[in-house]
Amino acid sequence: MRYLFEHYALDTDRWELRHGADLVAVEPQVLDVLTYLIRNRDRVVSRDDLLVAVWKGRIVSESALTSRINAARQAVGDSGERQRLIKTLLRKGFRFVASVREEQTPVRVAPPDALSQSSKPRLTLPDKPSIAVLPFTNMSGDPDQEYFSDGMTDDIITELSRFSELFVIARNSSFQYKGKSPDIRQVGRELGVRYVLEGSIRRAENRIRISAQLIDGTTGGHCWAERYDRKIDDAFAIQDEVARTIAAILTAHVNRAEARHAFSKPPSNWQTHDYYLRAAEVYASFLSTYCAEQLYEARALLEKSLSIDPHYARAYALLSNTYVIAYIQPTDSDYVNPTALERAYQFALKGIQLDANLPLAHAKLGIALTFKGQLEGAIAAFEQAIVLNPNFTDWRFALPLVLSGQIHTSYRGCANAHAT
Repeated sequence: MRYLFEHYALDTDRWELRHGADLVAVEPQVLDVLTYLIRNRDRVVSRDDLLVAVWKGRIVSESALTSRINAARQAVGDSGERQRLIKTLLRKGFRFVASVREEQTPVRVAPPDALSQSSKPRLTLPDKPSIAVLPFTNMSGDPDQEYFSDGMTDDIITELSRFSELFVIARNSSFQYKGKSPDIRQVGRELGVRYVLEGSIRRAENRIRISAQLIDGTTGGHCWAERYDRKIDDAFAIQDEVARTIAAILTAHVNRAEARHAFSKPPSNWQTHDYYLRAAEVYASFLSTYCAEQLYEARALLEKSLSIDPHYARAYALLSNTYVIAYIQPTDSDYVNPTALERAYQFALKGIQLDANLPLAHAKLGIALTFKGQLEGAIAAFEQAIVLNPNFTDWRFALPLVLSGQIHTSYRGCANAHAT
């Protein structure tokens, strides 16, 4: 069956979504949600309906369900603000409200030689950094150790999925390459990702060696590589440790690679995220020099980002940080100026209003509240950032914790000592 709506075509026989002639990269679970909503468009679909149909009755957090609904909206050019195609009905559920035309998909039987020579279509890249984790290769020489390498791959995919700024390909799509040695550029084309992580695991006696490398799926160039040597006293603890380490390092390297990629694009192709990455790069340089011109340049780039998409929460979060740093560092007239601190607070709030699941926005709110002297609110904001992403870290979380036990500490003096 094929469903046609708003210049989109959802083909459930081929399990693909197209916008005009272009394939849209969609995670399988998101496609399940979209398909279920379209098939049941004549009624309101409850949260429980989706849990049974898509998650087979498993317990799923509210934020996980919300993220899948938002991803389904994004896949078909909708958003939570507009809700032109997928409506949220308070305390009831969701409904697909666009006009839909159904068509029977003809069954085509291709000759054997045509099937062997066919190649998968190239998927378009998502708007945010995208990555696929290929199954880690078992180098132990023992087939019984496959469970360990597969488990490591699963853990890394799960950890990366916690980062809202990344588009991570689901396990089922990545594992189709298990036991193969594909061209990484082919993987990038077929899965619609910019980055591919591959690696290997070797176990010998009481030692384990894990190697991983991040590759640009568009060029085949290497971005990062690392090797981990550990004792194997507790296999499950090692899986958890290495998966979290790789996930945290990988996210940082992907963001830096994305920043370099943004600088190489022609001006006609700059998008909201590119301006944000440029601003982040300039702001990082400012933290080394505390040159006011760099601070102003970062803000100007963020304003350009928001002029394209005024609903981009990450830009508001970073904009908040530029005013916090101006408040605590003698860079210009914003130094210890309550107006600058209030701007930081308002921009952080705006970021949360636009994306309540963005850890960065909650952390920036925590920083602003710290210097406003609202320590309980600051601690709560930082804790919410960690709840949303257990891998999220910001050393400034220590500041409200310390200050809450030192009532007579000068906030202004502490600001000068801890500014970054």
